[in-house]
Amino acid sequence: MGNGGRRPVTGPVLSRALRIFEAFGPRHTSLTLTDVARRSGLPLSTVHRLAGELVAWGALERDAAGCYRVGLRLWEVAALAPRGQGLRERALPYLEDLSQVTHENVQLAVREGNELVFVERIAGSRAVPVHTRVGGRFALSVTGVGLVLLAHAPREVQQEILAAPVERFTPYTVTDPQVLLRMLADVRTNGFAVSDRQVTVDALSVAAPIRDPHGSVVAAVSLVVRYGSFSPHALSPLVRSSARAISRALADQSSGWRASASGSVPASSQAPR
Repeated sequence: MGNGGRRPVTGPVLSRALRIFEAFGPRHTSLTLTDVARRSGLPLSTVHRLAGELVAWGALERDAAGCYRVGLRLWEVAALAPRGQGLRERALPYLEDLSQVTHENVQLAVREGNELVFVERIAGSRAVPVHTRVGGRFALSVTGVGLVLLAHAPREVQQEILAAPVERFTPYTVTDPQVLLRMLADVRTNGFAVSDRQVTVDALSVAAPIRDPHGSVVAAVSLVVRYGSFSPHALSPLVRSSARAISRALADQSSGWRASASGSVPASSQAPR
């Protein structure tokens, strides 16, 4: 089938475009063309050509100084990812409730391969500073949400992560694979995870699993508080309650989809009461 005379998108071209996106990061949000070429390892001429095409489509933007930034069009496409946007929309009311009750940091994350991705974060007004951001990635083995997701990950994922060196962020970071294995077993038994000063020495997080209608863990929610301000066991009922509420919201959404597909009308969309 013809492509109207347009040049086909080939693997190498796509991989080069992805390398351009990988040049950007939390500390490198605005880059010159030379910066992009250096950080991506691509020839300057290739970067110049591809950057022009990406700007024309909206995946990149160029400011008055000639520097490049990730474009809003890319954000629009990324927002369509069901594991991010759909989950976030269902979870947000409960995350906001948890934040208002505690005035602490609330986080929502999913597992992507051997890492976690933060889907949402609400910063508490008096909360301890955290290094996370929406869309940011982090190791599974050190954070509260990461420990929950790792505890319920496939065995091969657990084995691969525990076989690799664990980055030490603080003197309290758990790096012993056997200790981590016991921690993961405790998470499954107790229904929540505690990360005690593993990322920063002034923070403690408590996390709980969010399940889909089939009972599989698809995400995790956590509270991050200043170390010493709360007992983990005092926070766990709040976090677990929020996780169960979000799980029920996902189940209700799934029921609505099934009812719509079968031609029936969900109760919530019938005549107002």
